[in-house]
Amino acid sequence: MLFTTLIFALGFLPVVFAGFFLLARWHATAAAAWLFAASVFFYGYWMPEYVFLLLFSIAVNFGCGRAIVAARGGDAAQGSRKAQRWMTLGIVFNLALLGYYKYSNFFVGTLEGLAGIGLGLPQVILPIGISFFTFTQIAFLVDACTRGVSEVRPVHYGLFVTYFPHLVAGPVLHHAQMMPQFADASTYRVSAPNVAAGLAVFIIGLFKKIVVADGVSAYADTVFAAADAGRSIAPVDAWIGALAYTFQLYFDFSGYSDMAVGLSLMFNIRLPYNFDSPYKATSISDFWRRWHMTLSAFLRDYLYVPLGGNRRGEARRYLNLMATMLLGGLWHGASWTFVFWGGLHGLYLALNHGYRALVADRAAAWAGHRAYRVACWVMTFVAVVVAWVFFRAETFAGAREVLIGMSGSGPAADMSPDSGDSLLFANAGLSWSAGLLHLAVLALVAVSLPNSNRIGEALQRRLHGDTRRAPVVLGVCLVMGLLLLVVNDTREAVSPFIYFNF
Repeated sequence: MLFTTLIFALGFLPVVFAGFFLLARWHATAAAAWLFAASVFFYGYWMPEYVFLLLFSIAVNFGCGRAIVAARGGDAAQGSRKAQRWMTLGIVFNLALLGYYKYSNFFVGTLEGLAGIGLGLPQVILPIGISFFTFTQIAFLVDACTRGVSEVRPVHYGLFVTYFPHLVAGPVLHHAQMMPQFADASTYRVSAPNVAAGLAVFIIGLFKKIVVADGVSAYADTVFAAADAGRSIAPVDAWIGALAYTFQLYFDFSGYSDMAVGLSLMFNIRLPYNFDSPYKATSISDFWRRWHMTLSAFLRDYLYVPLGGNRRGEARRYLNLMATMLLGGLWHGASWTFVFWGGLHGLYLALNHGYRALVADRAAAWAGHRAYRVACWVMTFVAVVVAWVFFRAETFAGAREVLIGMSGSGPAADMSPDSGDSLLFANAGLSWSAGLLHLAVLALVAVSLPNSNRIGEALQRRLHGDTRRAPVVLGVCLVMGLLLLVVNDTREAVSPFIYFNF
């Protein structure tokens, strides 16, 4: 079920919302169980064949978590070893599940390509959201073993994993972020300011997805489809395609994250933010502190730091950075282009840290100059755009054609966008000049306007300060949301979120 459909907005959400707060008047656990069951239904509506897989994963991880807690209650040294064994068993289970469903096609295809034979094995269908609910549960097991986290309530644990706003595309959640909220009595009472502010944030995300991301997607699809088919791309076309995907991906995924945050706030639950205006970043390290923040934190805390982080010398630090980003790239998708994208960002980070070490004495003075900050922003943004080419292209050959076009050095270098030799957008019913204008507006929005996190926080403070405004905001948001959903419903096909594939 998609957040952008009428069946979700007019069917699922009102029923779940009403049921949750009505049951909460009787018993909080009943309300939590209702939300757990609704979240499982939400997942099963899309892929009913994988509901058992989801519940099986939850049961195994909950059992491992209970075993870790029990082991910690005995002799300190022996209990620690036993807890670590249970943690390792749970992590191996999760990675095996993820490996089979997400990467078996990839590894079989790679083997077939290397051997030059076809094994004829059936394709494995990727369960939606498996990366997110797997990482969420790995974090729980590690925290149970190393930080003393415990959970004895199966309903609350099941809700923690399946909670429908985050289930299929994040953010990656931690036990300590969610369980206190599920245990808080105020969570189970309707808050008009939270409902109104949450709906407003949801509408911002809905607008990002339906109007902005879907509106610019045709330019990216046109360019990358042509490049993957082996066509040479003119410079302006290549830049339009690369920038279109740069903004499509951001507004698509940040739109989903806004909708998740807004929906949760309606239920008095606060989800962690996933984006903090990443295209304002002035270094690649800054970019990763702002982009997909919960995944960045997960990779740092549960992969980079356990590998040794920066504690074992500079050479090991760079090796750990590269390993972390390569695995982060593979997490995003079962393709060598994703691995290369991760490796490219690992190289970026290594260069960034090396540069900072070289100019540490002068960096503070330089940062005071506007020209230096602008130069840093330009270099960071261009580096990110170049990396997105590999993220979006289906093949390395396709990525190569786009990058050659962007460099202005290929056979299409002399083509103008409206020449007889380069009618790529015209043949797709698009205008390259309108595309450039569209992208210029999106760039201005991305680098100059406050992000939706700040907007939502400010609105929430204002509504809690004057609750009389909540009905007005709620009414305006309902009208705007209904209009957006009707527009989306009239399209030939509903566009899924990009991160559903990851």
